[in-house]
Amino acid sequence: MERETLKPSVAVIGAGPAGLMAAEAAAAAGAVVTIYDHMPSPARKLLMAGKSGLNVTHTAPDFAARYNCPSLARMVETFGPAEVRAWMAGLGQTTFEGSTGRVFPHAMKASPLLRAWLARLDAVGVTLHRRARWTGWDGPALTFADGTRIHPEATVLALGGASWRRLGSDGAWADLPDLAPLVAPFAPSNVGLRIDWSPHMRRHFGAALKNVGLIVGGTTYRGEIVLSAKGLEGGGLYPHTPALRAGAPLALDLKPDLTEATIRDRLAPLAKRSVKDRLRRALGLGPAQIALLQEFARPLPKDLAPLIKRLPVPHAGLRPLDEAISTAGGLRWDALDPSLMLTSRPGTFAVGEMLDWEAPTGGWLITACLATGRHAGRAAAAWAANRVTTD
Repeated sequence: MERETLKPSVAVIGAGPAGLMAAEAAAAAGAVVTIYDHMPSPARKLLMAGKSGLNVTHTAPDFAARYNCPSLARMVETFGPAEVRAWMAGLGQTTFEGSTGRVFPHAMKASPLLRAWLARLDAVGVTLHRRARWTGWDGPALTFADGTRIHPEATVLALGGASWRRLGSDGAWADLPDLAPLVAPFAPSNVGLRIDWSPHMRRHFGAALKNVGLIVGGTTYRGEIVLSAKGLEGGGLYPHTPALRAGAPLALDLKPDLTEATIRDRLAPLAKRSVKDRLRRALGLGPAQIALLQEFARPLPKDLAPLIKRLPVPHAGLRPLDEAISTAGGLRWDALDPSLMLTSRPGTFAVGEMLDWEAPTGGWLITACLATGRHAGRAAAAWAANRVTTD
């Protein structure tokens, strides 16, 4: 075979959304692409996300700015919400916008999208090797646990963060000698809060509190939280994750639509009734909300309005890393060039949750994984093509 007829080869390590998109982009650019994943089936975390509806993106007008990461924002501006929806439509998966701006596939699960995506990759010649655990480098060669050694012209690392180990993102790559010096420590993001409850709270575990104001510092977000044996969980907490991780205190506004004055006015006519009866009749507080007041503010004062508007909630920090929806930390941006190539290892690119960024909930995580995968996949194919031409 003549050298000029050879196609450049790109290896993608990891078969989550970022890795699959990198493979698609590299193949579309003319590379021969092989994906290696250590799990028996690809994109397990994506499938898990699909169990709650698969929130793929969001229609917020300042979508890219929410990442607070200029390098990432530039990639998302090129492949953002509109492009994600069009890409999904190309796979036969139409989408709709929910009342809060979140975007979901009409199928409300990930499996149809993944099946169509894998079929598309197979049709363009992308090969997927399962149960292939990458172990690092031996000189220029990529090595695997079964002894396999490969020499692709370019490599895209898409190994994920360090949460949900059972789904494949174990973060073990961060300990490799070539990568460890480049990594900002992993930390949990979009995760529950640990609270050491007294025994009387057990009967309320599983209770959901809707439309609660969560106050950290001078910022309040409204959302839903769930009481659990471990503490508090739910999307209402997630926007506060960075501040809570730093040890900031949390307070709850149990009636965010009412002022203190209104609360006092409603409680006053029922002054002779029991506290529980007053809170239930005048304000519509449920058993779990009343239990929270008794848990954190006993003995209850006569004027309950300030506590209802700002109930301090002592906590013991975030739940462990492996319980987090996503992670902060990862490969530092100063270790990468604008194409997402490692400056210390030319021809090797990194994508998705391997990178040091923190996603808000609501579709930002998946969109950024797709955007970085597309960006690096194209760059890897160009690098590989140049290697084939010049070698």
